[in-house]
Amino acid sequence: MSTSANGNGNGTGHGALAATRPTEVSKLDRVVIRFAGDSGDGMQLTGDRFTSEAAAFGNDLSTMPNFPAEIRAPQGTIPGVSSFQVHFADYDILTPGDRPDVLVAMNPAALKANLADVPHGGTIILNTDDFIKRNLVKVGYATDPLEDDSLEAYQVHRVAMSTLTQGALADTGLGKKDAERCKNMFALGLLSWMYHRPTEGTERFLREKFAKKPDIAEANILAFRAGWNYGETTESFATTFEVAPAKLAQGTYRQITGNTALAYGIVAAGQQSGLQILLGTYPITPASDILHELSKHKNFGIITFQAEDEIAGIGAALGASYGGALGVTSTSGPGVALKSETIGLGVMMELPLVVIDVQRGGPSTGLPTKTEQADLLQAMFGRNGESPVPIVAPLSPADCFDTAIEATRIALKYRTPVLLLSDGAIANGSEPWLIPDVGSLPDLRVEFATEPNSDNGSGEFWPYVRDPETLARAWAIPGTPGLQHRIGGLEKADRTGHISYDPDNHDKMVRLRQAKIDGIDVPDLVVDDPSGGKARVLALGWGSSFGPIGAACRRVRKLGMPIAQAHLRHLNPLPANLGDILRSYDKVVVPEMNLGQLSLLLRAKYLVDVHSHTKVAGMAFKAEELQNLFSEIITGITTEAAK
Repeated sequence: MSTSANGNGNGTGHGALAATRPTEVSKLDRVVIRFAGDSGDGMQLTGDRFTSEAAAFGNDLSTMPNFPAEIRAPQGTIPGVSSFQVHFADYDILTPGDRPDVLVAMNPAALKANLADVPHGGTIILNTDDFIKRNLVKVGYATDPLEDDSLEAYQVHRVAMSTLTQGALADTGLGKKDAERCKNMFALGLLSWMYHRPTEGTERFLREKFAKKPDIAEANILAFRAGWNYGETTESFATTFEVAPAKLAQGTYRQITGNTALAYGIVAAGQQSGLQILLGTYPITPASDILHELSKHKNFGIITFQAEDEIAGIGAALGASYGGALGVTSTSGPGVALKSETIGLGVMMELPLVVIDVQRGGPSTGLPTKTEQADLLQAMFGRNGESPVPIVAPLSPADCFDTAIEATRIALKYRTPVLLLSDGAIANGSEPWLIPDVGSLPDLRVEFATEPNSDNGSGEFWPYVRDPETLARAWAIPGTPGLQHRIGGLEKADRTGHISYDPDNHDKMVRLRQAKIDGIDVPDLVVDDPSGGKARVLALGWGSSFGPIGAACRRVRKLGMPIAQAHLRHLNPLPANLGDILRSYDKVVVPEMNLGQLSLLLRAKYLVDVHSHTKVAGMAFKAEELQNLFSEIITGITTEAAK
């Protein structure tokens, strides 16, 4: 769904919805809503549709889906709760929000799992039909929270969503069970009314989604309208809320997830390089949507190959690069472990290869649907021998597009595998993406070897003759007349590419491969410091920690405390000016969703101590917790200086 920035895009098109009744309208600058229910209640669809309409309206937004790893977790249990949080605002925001202003809970499990996150005074909308004794006992409620005083600190709205939905669909001929499945659309209609969201897009979406089942489409639309009409006619909701469109940079925007942006970046890289793309992959959470999206774009020269396992997937990708295409593979942490030998082969063969790792909680199978940043050291060192590879990491869902293009640029220019470290929060989260002008994208075209290059008069092609600037070796397409050459995993002789066990040659080749990676052109790190250099503390991060760190820095600055922020996209090699930046601050704070992996690398390389702040809960940092951390550190330094 696309919209032009600064356009209101807020036509309602309510069709058969009820006539407007007078209500108080409260204008807000931002709202955080969390939809929560059983994993079969359609909370992801509900949240996604609300998000799409917020995007169409012109709000800035950020989302956080959260769902069980099991395909069908036990119904009505806390482990089976699925939720979707959306933060939308009339200004640029950086995170999905720390705490929901509004919680929509479809059953007791959803209430219990999420209540601790709702601030006192927050709004809770409950589906009362599911608050029956059996469901209460299942999640450990000794008494019904609707009847005791446990919710008195909140604004509670009791709505019999299941009953009302079934009543709205009584004349459709649907059975009770099928009718009740539409209650998520009732909830969506109610929230759409509360926040003046457009509705025609949702109705159009439902008709398209269920085009082969028009009776189901119309049932969902009736439930959606029933939710809207309930808000319009009941006395329970005396106030509605408005969040104006955000004032973003001019251009055309669309809502995008990180995985979709990565897929689009790969498509764009193929077009800019003129190369065919082969994605060789094996489905794994949370990376599978990259395969799903790229499979739709065969018209752009994209070939997708769903292999029988992780090793076959990357083998096919590397084979494609050997044949003159660009090989890409996508996976998560467990898959990177399986692919490590072939990544090493790509290092030895010095061929371009893009390896996308959408990180998740580990080790082993770990937490498949939860986020983590714990694969950095695996990306750096998770291969046998000296096997260096460049590493890049996007900072947000929209940034995945540019990062995919950057990973491709490095892979092609330097003839090397590149590891791109996304994570679950980025992959499944969404935000507005400013669709770029194609003319602004970099030229990624490459030159293949077309003639022999030996300097001994033999007329041979030597595959390890290097570009003096980049140290990249020549790339010859197999079958090119006169360019026969040897390639493989055994150590190669410098220039000729013959198999070599010579100690001095091995030493030279190892150092050349390392020098090639060390010499990659990486932009200098940019520091954000509105205080004009007065800050004595630097908050440094990478990956999806960008949003929480940035939001926390904004809050700290509003309190009158200066703090600088910088964020790394290139993790190997690191920016050339990073050492000087680190040494220019009294304290460097590095928040990471691991046990301090970037901190370890920074200490080792620059001999500068850093304050490592870690979290491995399967959830992203909250801006609130980082605000408290930064404030304490700044106060401590200020107090110490005063002494």
